[in-house]
Amino acid sequence: MISRKEPAEREEPLEREASRVVVKAETPVYGGYVLGREGKVIFIKGAIPGEVVGISIDERKRDYSVASVKEVIEPSPARRESACPVFGICGGCQLQFAEYGRQVSMKEEILADAMKRISGLDVSLMPSLSGKEFRYRRRGQFKVSRDGAIGFYREGTRDVVPVEACAVMCDEINAALGTFRAMDLEGVKEIHVSSGDSLAVLIKGDLQEEAAQFLLEHGVSGIAFENGDSLGKDYVTLDLNGLTYSVTPWSFFQSHWSLNRTVVETVVRELSPLEEKRVLDLYAGAGNFSLPLAGGAKEVTAVEENAYAVEDGRRNLALNGIKNCNFFHLAIEKSLESRKNPKSAKLFEESRYDVIVIDPPRPGLTGEALGRIIETGCETIVYLSCNPATLARDVKRMNGKYSLESIRLIDFFPHTYHIEAMALLRRRGSVE
Repeated sequence: MISRKEPAEREEPLEREASRVVVKAETPVYGGYVLGREGKVIFIKGAIPGEVVGISIDERKRDYSVASVKEVIEPSPARRESACPVFGICGGCQLQFAEYGRQVSMKEEILADAMKRISGLDVSLMPSLSGKEFRYRRRGQFKVSRDGAIGFYREGTRDVVPVEACAVMCDEINAALGTFRAMDLEGVKEIHVSSGDSLAVLIKGDLQEEAAQFLLEHGVSGIAFENGDSLGKDYVTLDLNGLTYSVTPWSFFQSHWSLNRTVVETVVRELSPLEEKRVLDLYAGAGNFSLPLAGGAKEVTAVEENAYAVEDGRRNLALNGIKNCNFFHLAIEKSLESRKNPKSAKLFEESRYDVIVIDPPRPGLTGEALGRIIETGCETIVYLSCNPATLARDVKRMNGKYSLESIRLIDFFPHTYHIEAMALLRRRGSVE
């Protein structure tokens, strides 16, 4: 528990006491930390920039230390009580102690700093895209302990912290938690829940037949299993700005769905007009960007490695009557790097595309894969990223051929340290 104390008279530098170190929190850094200094750099967990805090050192390295806040001596005006009874125990959220607007501004500072340090570009961020801070998640992954407790892992461990409701899950998923607690969870290790027009779950581990029947009788429309089998209606549907978007629990979709709709709308608007343009959507999922872009483009090519997502995407094309979009089941990096595979060679030949949308995992793109994208000579690249460091690195790699037109933060995961961003790049010398 973090305690508070009224500011006391003190002399600089900040003093060291027998039971604590007192420091001033300075700059936010990725991972939910704020930098402080006491001889060497300290990564402080649980602080807001500008605060004076008493910390305990959790880990000492040669060049830095990692610490946790134990006492807030001079609190930030943005500090507040967390809304969750297991905050600080469960490992899901890291920033609930900060007002939401301050969370967003801290992430903006981290993104801008990464761009300056790594890409060498001193950027002015476009207005951030954010939405609801609570009850926003339409996807959840719950862990099940050997004794049947259901919840999330305790931070840094495999111990399950039981939860009755989660402050960031939507009401439908929180209601389903009561159903899960009432059933026999013997053999179940994880339950992944997707919420749309109905509820579908992915079970990891073994599910007893009686438990499966219980789920289907108590609000769950479909059950998916790791081996690809399913019971009932194994997908949910959501509204994607007027389009029908269906997805199974085996596939990924953005859990902050209301914000995702805003992001998709922003991408479509910034790329318009799309008439007569050919679009390549890499890491396409079930068509989150491909489907809306197909409404204005000449043709859209969607490439995705997850076979279930490709199946979902093709279902979505049929549900929406879209004829100018095709899904390809290919491993993105291998396809980009290979010039011998006839299927991928045709997809990535030069001058085939006018617009490329990239939404890679945290490691970003390999140098060879990114080079292949640059070789296409497309006019515009939209790069969506979940890692500011690899985004900045890849923007730097593209800087010779492409200029960064805009970049903005997307806060898909309020109360966590996760940072997503969208960069829009134009080919140098291209005529819009």
